[in-house]
Order: sequence, then C-alpha cells, then structure tokens
Amino acid sequence: MRRFAPVALLAGLVATALLAQDSPAPWSKLLDSSDGDDWPAYGRTYGEQHFSPLGQITAANVSNLSLAWYIDLDAGNSATQPIEVDGTLYFSRALSVVHAVDAATGKELWRFDSNAGEQAGIEMRSNWGIRGIAWWGGKVYTGTTDGRLIALDAKTGKQVWSVQTTRKGSGLFITGAPRAVDGKIVIGQGGGDNTNNRGYATAYDAESGEQLWRFHLVPGNPAEGFENQAMAMAAKTWTGEWWKWGGGGEPWNAFTYDADTNTVLIGTGNGFPQNQKVRSPDGGDNLFLCSMVALDADTGEYKWHYQFNPGETWDYNAAMDMELAELTIAGKPRKVVMTAPKNGFLYVIDRTDGTLISAEKIAKVTWASHIDLASGRPVETPGARYPKGVPFELWPSKNGAHSWMPMAYSPQTRLVYIPKREQGEILSESSEDLKGWTNGVYGLGMRGTSPTDDPLHNTSALLAWDPVKGETAWSVPTKGGWTGGVLATGGSLVFQGQLNGTFAAYDAASGKELWRFPAQGGIIAAPISYLAGGRQYVTVMVGMSTSAAFDAPSHRGMAFDYHSQKRRVLTFAIGGKASLPAAPAPFQLQAFADPDYRANAPLAGKGNMVYHANCGVCHGVNVISGGAAPDLRGSGIVPSAEAFRTVVHDGALVAGGMPGYPELGDEDLAAIRQYLRSRAAELR
Repeated sequence: MRRFAPVALLAGLVATALLAQDSPAPWSKLLDSSDGDDWPAYGRTYGEQHFSPLGQITAANVSNLSLAWYIDLDAGNSATQPIEVDGTLYFSRALSVVHAVDAATGKELWRFDSNAGEQAGIEMRSNWGIRGIAWWGGKVYTGTTDGRLIALDAKTGKQVWSVQTTRKGSGLFITGAPRAVDGKIVIGQGGGDNTNNRGYATAYDAESGEQLWRFHLVPGNPAEGFENQAMAMAAKTWTGEWWKWGGGGEPWNAFTYDADTNTVLIGTGNGFPQNQKVRSPDGGDNLFLCSMVALDADTGEYKWHYQFNPGETWDYNAAMDMELAELTIAGKPRKVVMTAPKNGFLYVIDRTDGTLISAEKIAKVTWASHIDLASGRPVETPGARYPKGVPFELWPSKNGAHSWMPMAYSPQTRLVYIPKREQGEILSESSEDLKGWTNGVYGLGMRGTSPTDDPLHNTSALLAWDPVKGETAWSVPTKGGWTGGVLATGGSLVFQGQLNGTFAAYDAASGKELWRFPAQGGIIAAPISYLAGGRQYVTVMVGMSTSAAFDAPSHRGMAFDYHSQKRRVLTFAIGGKASLPAAPAPFQLQAFADPDYRANAPLAGKGNMVYHANCGVCHGVNVISGGAAPDLRGSGIVPSAEAFRTVVHDGALVAGGMPGYPELGDEDLAAIRQYLRSRAAELR
C-alpha cells in the first residue's frame, strides 16, 4: 500500500527546498542583526547604520593595516560608495558605469555602461553622477543621470530590465543610491533646485521592474484633484499658486526601511523656488518639504511625518541619511530613528509614530534658538527669514552642518559619528522683482555672501555624538570645509577620509587617531567593510566631486583638477602587500594662452550672471573648479569662439558628461566667453 506524507511534513519539505534554492534569503543579508560578512546596501543594512560588526581589524592591530589592492579610475565622478556580496565588490563611477571586481584581488569581472551621457538632456545639468548602488537576490541596481532605474545580473553584468522613473526633459535625474526593500526597489530623484517639479518616491518590483506604488511629496494643482488624503492634507499648508512653481521636495538621497513595522522612511528635499515668499507667498508649513515621511512599504500609503523646517526657506533639505537604533531613554527602551539634516541639529525620533524625542545643536546655529519638544517645531530667530533689505548671517549655510556624506551609528559604543561642517553665509533679498530672477541655486530673490571673519567658517570635524545625553562625546578636526563619510566597525574603530587625501582610523570610544594612509586624492565617499575568503577588508573610493567640489572656497587652498586628480578604489587588509606609485606633484593651474584678449567689463559682467545661472554648479563659483568639472580658466576651448559654441551650444561633449545649452544665443555665449577670459587673465 502506498503511503503519503502528512500535509504538515510536505509543507516543511517544500519550504526547506525553497530555502535551499536561495539560501540565505536576500533579506537576511540586509537585517541589522546580520553577521556583516557582506555589505549589500548603501548603509549595509535596512537600518542604514553604516556599521560593520566585523572585528578582525581592531584598535589593537589596526597599525598593521595596509593596502591590499587598488584600481586607478578614469575621469568622472568617483565620490560613490561600493557594495559587496559573496566575494564580489560592485561600484558605480562616472555617469553610472557599474563595475564588478573580485573583492579580494580587485580583478575586474565585468562592467556595464548605461550610456547615460548620450541619453541625458537637461537632466545632466546640476548632476555629478550616482552616489551608490543596491543589491537584491542576484541583481545589482543602479540609477542614471537620465532617470532610468536599471537591474543587472550580478554574475554577468547583463541588463535584466530598465524603467524610466522620470519624465524625459523634465530636468529630474537620479544621483542617490536605490534601496532594496523586501523585494522592492525604492528610488527618488534630484533636480528640485532649479526645475519646477514635484518630488516623489517610487517602488518597483525587484524581479520585473513593474511599478508598485508612487508617493508625491508635495501637492499638485487642486483643480486636478489629489492622489490621496495625504496630498489633500498637505495642500492646506500651501498658499498662492504653488503648483505653477512645482513645489520641490525631491527625495534625492535618503531612504531607510524599518522591517519591524514594514515602513519606508523618506528624507525629503527643499522647496522650489527656495524662497518661500515666491512659492507660497502667504506662508504655511508647505508639507512635506524638509521632512521625514513614513509610508507603508507594501502600499506606499502615508503613515506619519515629522517636518524639520516648516515653511522652509534656507535650502535646509532633509535628504540626509536616517539611521535606526534601539536606545534606552529615560529608563525605557525606544525604537528610534536618528538624523542630522542640513539645519544643524541632531534629531532622535520615535520611529513607530514620528514623535520627537530630542533635538540638539551639533554646530553653530543662528536661524533658531532651539527645537520645542512639546510642539516639535523650531523656535526661529527674529530676522532669520531675511526680511527685504535686512541681511541675516545664517549658520549653517545652505550647504549644511551635515550634508549627504553618511554618518554612522555603532550599537557597541552607542555613539553617532557625524562628518560635521561649520560654514555660514549672509543672506539678503535682492532689490529686483522676486519673480524676475530665475537662478534656482539661491532661490528667487535671494543673495548669499560668506562671512570671512569667523574662525569657524569653512572648517570641518569628525564628531562623535551621544544621542541619549544629547552631547559631544569627542570631536576631531579634519582638513578643509568638507570631510568624508563615515564607517564604524565591531573592532571599536571609526574610518573616515578627508579632502587632503588622509584616510584614517580612530578609536571609536576616544577619538584617538590610530592609523592613517596617504591616498593621494580627496576622499568624501564613505568606506565599507566585508569578508572575502575569511579575511576582513576595508574599501573606500577616492576622488573629488558632487557638492563638495562645487564649493571650492571651502577647500582652504587645496586644489583638485578634474583631469589629473587621482580617482581610485583602495582596499585594505591586515598585512596587505600593495603600494601606490609615488604621489604626483601638486597641481598648479595654468591659464590658457589668449593673445587676442581685450578687457570688456560690461560684457564680462553679463557673462558672470549667465555663467553662474548655467555653468557654476559644475565648473565652480567664480570659475574656480573643485574637481567635479574642468577649471575653465585653463581650458583651451575658451579662446576659440567656434570651439566654445560647438561644445556649449551644440553639445559636442555630451557623451563625456558636458551637457549642451542650445537655448543660449550668440550674445549669451559671447558674454560667458568674455567672463571666462577675464578670469583667466587674472592668473597671468
């Protein structure tokens, strides 16, 4: 007689077989409690702690840490963070060129070029390249300058699927890392500083690329109806005809997944225009700008929000990393999320309902005296909204006390490690019509200049912060006005790079520097750590780009040339045997030859305005490049009107990352050239 297994036993066997086919399950690598053998996500895990529990490299033996291998990279953005899974290291550079290499040796396995430069139009403007990638279930995911989300086979690098997440020609692009969320890939977009768009976050099926949900961060035109009750609620906090401006709120960088509550947390961007008096003339909180927004991960439905800057008007966007933790506060365990947005405060928030627990200043702050814990709202300083004709010295500046460079949280020390900045600026409204000035970088009607007599101005530090006590545990000054992202490890170490090329390890409890390595190039990306062949490695990307490069005055005399600066992947291990070539001579900019140049102050003055409205965000304020793009004072293209037009107007170099500007007429092109030639003449 034939026997049949009980139903329960059959179910167990089926489950075991399924697990065996995909063991361990993809989500197990992304749990905060995972073993740390891999680094499969931007923050390693769902909780975005940027913490590795690995402990082979410790405070006791880090002095023996040395270079295991390195890769020199071509020109283009390398301010990006790798991931590592099952012995393969993946990273994206330039305009979303994804590489896979052996994590123990650096040997290239495959590369994939998205050809983003050739496919992007205006989306390439204000765009420096992707900051990170994601992994889920045998696939690697990258965003692109032109707004695509692409899934690649992790073994071969072959494209599996591609979806367009933005409307082509809208000016929206992707620079942030996608996030894998329990079988979904969540992505946002940038471009909200100078385009009239509504920010939104979208979830796609990780296997097929099918769109599962989309959540807008600011309301649209009331006459067209609202997508959901959350948008109807948000619309009550706006005034005027905000939808004609777009509103902004782009979630360009920060996403965190709370697996305990199946919640996606979104860090949202600033408004467009940045000056609230234009986009929402009668005030209002302008939800959900500069907020943390919690959504159901399966449906995209609104759960709760916390707004850091109601009625934001300083570009204090909140798209900085948000890290999950469990802290004992007032004798009780609390599930919290911690974040340090641009505005100079470190916030501890209950991640189950959005209740503010604490908010303390981590840097010099002048726009608010404190955050009222009862209401959760800031107590603003009189004059902070720069009433017309009355300048205000704003600290932090619009660049923020903490920017996109990730902080880290160590469950061992229970400290947060923050790449902190000190920078201020003087804001005032221009005398011209608010709606007549369209430079979105500053916001309509705003002018910004830098205070130069404050000793804090353009300085940086690695700050260890106690989130329970709300105070500094220790602080180490770093070189320049920007500093790199942070990695904390189970070996009681904190790793961070600096603008001057120093890559250092500090004692996580005391801040004592224990080890350093001269990387020969600026470092602003965060390091990662992983096991390969049973050995612990630390990898970091070298190269200056993104917002840190745009702000050349903050480099405090350090020069970064787009063409010759070192861009590298550096990987370290105890007892590594590799070494770098001798460091090149320091870069010295040479002005281009221009024997036909004649001064023309009025034309150069016009060119100054047109340049900063179109070119400055990449080539630098006052034509001083910080490494994201060539310094045009030394470009041989500028002296030739024909060559200049071919590149700037016609887009001859678009494949390499230089967008075309066909809307610029002959007068504008002549004015920009005159301004560039006048700046080059000052070097001779």
